[in-house]
Amino acid sequence: MRQFPAFFNLEGARIVVFGGGEEAARKLRLFHASGAEVVLVGGFDEAALAAEFDDWVDTRARSQIASALEGARLAIIAEESPAHRAEALAAVRARNIPVNVVDQPEDCDFTVPSILDRGEIVAAIGSGGAAPVLAKSIRAKLEALLPQRIGDLAALARSLRGFVGETIPDKSARRRYWERALSGPAAEAAYAGDLERAEALLRQQARAAGRARGVVHIVGAGPGDPELLTLKALRLIQEADVVYYDRLVSPEIIGLIRRDAARVPVGKSKGDHSVPQTEIHERLIASAREGLRVVRLKGGDPFIFGRGGEELEAVRAEGIEVHVVPGISSALGCAASAGVPLTHRDHAQTLTFVTGHAKAGGVPDLDWQALARPAQTVVVFMGVDTAPAIAEKLVAAGRAPTTPVAVIENGTRPDELRVFGTLAELPFLVEEEGIAGPALLIIGEVAGLPAEQGRIASIVTEASGLAWFSPDARQHTFKESAA
Repeated sequence: MRQFPAFFNLEGARIVVFGGGEEAARKLRLFHASGAEVVLVGGFDEAALAAEFDDWVDTRARSQIASALEGARLAIIAEESPAHRAEALAAVRARNIPVNVVDQPEDCDFTVPSILDRGEIVAAIGSGGAAPVLAKSIRAKLEALLPQRIGDLAALARSLRGFVGETIPDKSARRRYWERALSGPAAEAAYAGDLERAEALLRQQARAAGRARGVVHIVGAGPGDPELLTLKALRLIQEADVVYYDRLVSPEIIGLIRRDAARVPVGKSKGDHSVPQTEIHERLIASAREGLRVVRLKGGDPFIFGRGGEELEAVRAEGIEVHVVPGISSALGCAASAGVPLTHRDHAQTLTFVTGHAKAGGVPDLDWQALARPAQTVVVFMGVDTAPAIAEKLVAAGRAPTTPVAVIENGTRPDELRVFGTLAELPFLVEEEGIAGPALLIIGEVAGLPAEQGRIASIVTEASGLAWFSPDARQHTFKESAA
């Protein structure tokens, strides 16, 4: 590490900025809320800039360099004139004051980083002057990750340090308290702007330290691409003590879980229910009663064919605090990845989500007549095994055998596979491509739009009557890989 990052306490300190142009103005703005005494050596010719700093910046002429630097803690030289820059640098060096010279890295004692300011929480990203644009890009990513009110939470924690110290004398117990308190319900209340409730919860948790009850978060992991996680989902899995995750959660997302958290697979696959749903409920409840921060991580959205409602009811019935964090549904993620709009003014004015797997197994008892109506999109979850029966029932109910379909396996992941064809071809699409899931079936005119965009050269010919299951119908399918 060539440069050592450090934070200076600027309360009451004198900061001297040299210059008179826009660059000097940018540096001055950095110190507006710092509590420092800010001195500008030079002055602005533009009236607007002069007015901006008039009431809080002490402006000195260049002939007053000596008095301006008296007692200074830091200096920044933003002079455009080489002569003025050299004069200022000589004066600063003579007094051994740490200095930054804009765009002159060889003359700098320190560099000005890209700063993320959340009040009490400040993050600084520096590149040593090598790539300031890259540092700004990293700052932008951090801004997206950090809650807007995290500074309010830090300020609240500062105000309660004395109380917590008296209430929890043991240092290690106090550290554990802060780890939990600042990432639990009190933090959520602070991020929501309810600082009064946040303070009450922090005080309550301090008094109950050592016997605190945990909390359960039922979190949607999205369709697989880790970049489609919500910011809240990412934060919770990085704060959790234990994560119970489904088979549909991608390895990349599992890799984002905090390293020292327990990772417990409880997923189900066809013919393998090694962890029954009732046992999952019991594990969530038991972990919360141990005072742990529990995340139940589910592929897609937990409330769309994810049994999230059953888990919510079970945990809530035991009087345990439980929250739900929605995720991007696999229906939305897979369709977007494949370029298939689920609704379209010309083709689909209705969108229906159905499950292709009944609770007791086999084909579910659905309203096939309603699903067979034209101008709608039907998205089938868990329909790989029952695809032949689904196609047969829809055609029998009146849906045209030529209705376009798309089968998307491992949607949004690097190994995503997209197969396009017709309802008549659906059984063969699944069988011949060896699709085992997780996969989504999209049935409706919108599934044919990729063909109109030039990705399918052939036009599917219409099959009719009992011949719609004929192997001859298979010749017009189109397949592509996301890779």
